Amino acid sequence: MPRTAGLTAASALGPPSTPPAAEAATGSEFTPLLRTVRGQGLLEHRTGWYVRTIGLNLLALAAVVTGVVLLGESWWALLLAPPLAVLSARTAFVGHDAGHSQITADRRVARLIGLVHGNLLLGMGYAWWNDKHNRHHANPNHAEKDPDVAPDVLVFSGHQAVGRTGLQAWLTRNQAWLFFPLTLLEGVALKVYGFQDLRNHPWRVRLVEGGLLTAHVAGYAVLLLTFLTPWQALAFAAVHQGLFGLHLGMAFAPNHKGMEMPGPDGPRWGHLRRQVLTSRNIRGGPVTDWLLGGLNYQIEHHLFPSMPRPHLRLAQPLVRAHCERLGLPYTVTGAVDSYRQVLSHLHQVGDGLRPAV
Repeated sequence: MPRTAGLTAASALGPPSTPPAAEAATGSEFTPLLRTVRGQGLLEHRTGWYVRTIGLNLLALAAVVTGVVLLGESWWALLLAPPLAVLSARTAFVGHDAGHSQITADRRVARLIGLVHGNLLLGMGYAWWNDKHNRHHANPNHAEKDPDVAPDVLVFSGHQAVGRTGLQAWLTRNQAWLFFPLTLLEGVALKVYGFQDLRNHPWRVRLVEGGLLTAHVAGYAVLLLTFLTPWQALAFAAVHQGLFGLHLGMAFAPNHKGMEMPGPDGPRWGHLRRQVLTSRNIRGGPVTDWLLGGLNYQIEHHLFPSMPRPHLRLAQPLVRAHCERLGLPYTVTGAVDSYRQVLSHLHQVGDGLRPAV
């Protein structure tokens, strides 16, 4: 299965990455910004907001499931697959926020929320995503340390493309065209990765996470095969999982692809530069915030991983002004232009494998 949008995407569950203690202690470029943000209470939890968000999402999920049950063996049930895909993405965003301690500082409660939303409701391994996403936050877009830009079906730098032959070379030459079609497989890929990762954990983790993953797959299959015909169930699952993967790909792809990619011989950036120079924000309003789960404020999220989602838009002007004072590039663009930049970057990566004209 492909590792595509950095979940690509989106990708996410895991405790927050924090700036090095030595950097904060010596008075870095980040310290004044941290002091300002903390002073305005933007790192304080918004429990009530999350209770409402989680409650409404669970009610909406229940409504879609009820609709499938009531419609029964009808092709009209397929109309419920797209909204279920959107709600599944909302579920992933909640799991992401829980893993970053945005919802609560209680790690046990946060893990419970992550397990329910990740393993049980989505079939996505919480432990697998934690490990992957923590490494991403620690070294975003780093050519050797960030798993989201590790060479796989897709590659993200010209260096990674060198030496590719046969099918791999063809994929790299055409990866800009293949990128979004490949994200249609991401929903299924997440489930596969979760099961594969179980062998890397103690038996207690395997028991809990494996049990919840199995419960998700079994419950999903029972729901569809009980109330739909086999062909209807297959079509419903294909539409639901495909659109879910596409939605996640569209939420996570613009965040880092095509931005700076530091390597082992690159500059030794502090926390502020490491996060700002490798991240891209997406311009928009409340609809964009809702569709992208707050990840359109990628710079603020990477600087303050534990900041609650509704506070990210409030922190944005503070972060942007701070970057301007330092003369530090702060990248923000529209959604359509961000996808253009991502695809253009992927196309350029494959230039070395194309015959000279």
